[in-house]
Amino acid sequence: MSFSPTTHRLLTASQLGQLLASTRKRHKITQATVGTRVGLSQNRISYLESHPDEISVKQLLSWCSALELELQLGERDTSAASNTAEW
Repeated sequence: MSFSPTTHRLLTASQLGQLLASTRKRHKITQATVGTRVGLSQNRISYLESHPDEISVKQLLSWCSALELELQLGERDTSAASNTAEW
C-alpha cells in the first residue's frame, strides 16, 4: 500500500495549529516527542498547538521536520472567487 502525500492550503494561524496537531496524532507521536525533537517542553507544544500565531519560523521548520511535513510557499491565486480569507 503506497502513501499519497496530501497538500493543505493554510490561510490562518488557527489552521496551522489544527494541521500540526492532527498530523502529530495521525503519526501517533506524543507532544513530548515533538517537544524533544523541536527543543521545547511538552507544555509548550500543547500551548503552541492552541496558539500557533506564537510559533517562530525556526520552531515551525523544526516541527515540520519532526512530523515529516514540507513547508511550501507560493503566490495566492487571487482570481478564485472562493478565496475571501483576510490575512
